[in-house]
Order: sequence, then C-alpha cells, then structure tokens
Amino acid sequence: MDPKTQALSLFDEFKSFAFKGNVVDLAVGVIIGGAFGKIITSLVDNIIMPVVSVILPGDAGYKDWAIKAGEKTIPYGAFLGDVVSFLILAAALFFFIVKFLGWLMKSKLGGPPAPTPDQLLLTEIRDLLKERR
Repeated sequence: MDPKTQALSLFDEFKSFAFKGNVVDLAVGVIIGGAFGKIITSLVDNIIMPVVSVILPGDAGYKDWAIKAGEKTIPYGAFLGDVVSFLILAAALFFFIVKFLGWLMKSKLGGPPAPTPDQLLLTEIRDLLKERR
C-alpha cells in the first residue's frame, strides 16, 4: 500500500471515529462535568470551608491549616477542602444520576418489562430443579 493511500485511509478512520454521535456526546458531557466541578469547588471554597473554619478553632483560614514537623510544614487544610469538594461532587452525582434519573426512568417506563417466553420457561425450569433437591 502506498503512503498516500495509507494516509487517506488513516484520515478516513479518524474522521469516522471523531464525528460519531457518541464521541460528541462524551465531549459535551466532559465539558459540562468540568463546569459542574468548578461550581462545586466554588461552593466548598467560598461557603462550606469558611463556615467550617469559623466553627473549628484557629486563627487562619482552612487553607493555612498545617502541621509543623521539624523544619517541614505539612499543609493539610487545602487537602481537607479538596476532600470535602470531592464528597459533595460525588453525592450530587449520586443523587442526580442514580436516584433522580432512576426515578425518572421508572416513572417513564412504568415498571420493569414483562418477562419474555424464554425467561418464563427458564424460570419454570429453575423452579422444577429447586423442587427436585
């Protein structure tokens, strides 16, 4: 195969991959997810952690919380902020994807679908085998 044909074939493969609907949907999801992550980070940095730093004793903001170990400083406050941010993001995604979309799908579909004849036959065979034990 000559290099020109190989290059065009490679370009055609890339074009068919890059412009499939799933790839575009994934790109949109990643962009929206990044924006949602920034909102959660702002919520944690500007509202939740300042409230935590007021409740907990200390003279500086949570980002300045650190442990001195000899000459070294271990800044754990920023890490705690990131952990809280992750937990809120995970909870928000859980409630939206698992609970809300699950509820939406149940209400839209009206419950689980009726079993197919093959599934009914397999269920009957299973029950007969259980009785033989």
